[in-house]
Amino acid sequence: EKDIPVANFIMHEIHCSRNIEVCRYCSELIAKSEMKNHIESEHVQVTCKCRMKIEKCLLKDHEASACPLRPAVCQYCDIQLTFNKLQDHEIYCGARTERCGGCGHNVMVKDLKEHPRVCG
Repeated sequence: EKDIPVANFIMHEIHCSRNIEVCRYCSELIAKSEMKNHIESEHVQVTCKCRMKIEKCLLKDHEASACPLRPAVCQYCDIQLTFNKLQDHEIYCGARTERCGGCGHNVMVKDLKEHPRVCG
């Protein structure tokens, strides 16, 4: 996968065919002596806290962006909860009211950002 000078190409090709393998899972070039370790450390199936089975090398991305149990923060009260509970919480939390210091009306938390435009 790299440019090799013509004078060294045959030796390089022999070296690679003897010592390098392409991983059948991720297509990375891995030293033959390290292939078993690579597969066991990167491609073994693990179980996420959400009970989904996934390759170990994909777990961090899953936990950060797809796991329903990943941490999420409410936009209204900044409390941290799991992503799968965020929507229901924000519906409830945004429907709470707070008294406006300017006009004295009770305003839903979800409307507080827009309220100053109509408050006067």
